[in-house]
Amino acid sequence: MLPLGTPAPGFALPDVATGKTLALSDFADRQALLVVFLCAHCPYVHHVAPELARIAKDYVGKSVGIVGITANDVRDYPEDAPEPTARWAAGSGLTFPILFDESQAVAKAYTAACTPDFFLFGPERTLVYRGQIDDSRPMRGADRPGSGVLDGRDLRAALDAVLAGRAVGERQMPSIGCNIKWKPGHEPAYFG
Repeated sequence: MLPLGTPAPGFALPDVATGKTLALSDFADRQALLVVFLCAHCPYVHHVAPELARIAKDYVGKSVGIVGITANDVRDYPEDAPEPTARWAAGSGLTFPILFDESQAVAKAYTAACTPDFFLFGPERTLVYRGQIDDSRPMRGADRPGSGVLDGRDLRAALDAVLAGRAVGERQMPSIGCNIKWKPGHEPAYFG
């Protein structure tokens, strides 16, 4: 996992809906920046999408920038290409931009491992949280403990701490989901 305190890796990627390139610097006026690696086909992303939509709505008047990044190999996963992703995002009520990382270089720079994968940066654009949205899972079972309640409590607590100028708690549970679908030969050293 990307160490806490790491500066946000730069990006300049096209928005799946508009084609407009957005960069890290476009969020410079925000106190917090949430970067979410996601994709249109993953059941874990589908599970958290309603809460992501609520978070975007609940924090719209606050100094929080939210950006999604999709980086899957679209040759093998065409539903994760920009156009289907834009349709899925609109249908899911996601109002923040989702960018397409075709080269997968940005995903590697963030050490993104799965979808969804959450990275929250504070006002100095250093990493203050990387972990789960909450302990709910799309499928319950003895091997998947947790409350089962999708409420975003872990991520919301981190967002609220940043906005209040407080330190984010050090106990952070990794996100869980489908692994990023790397292009053949592009798998990062941390994969596998």
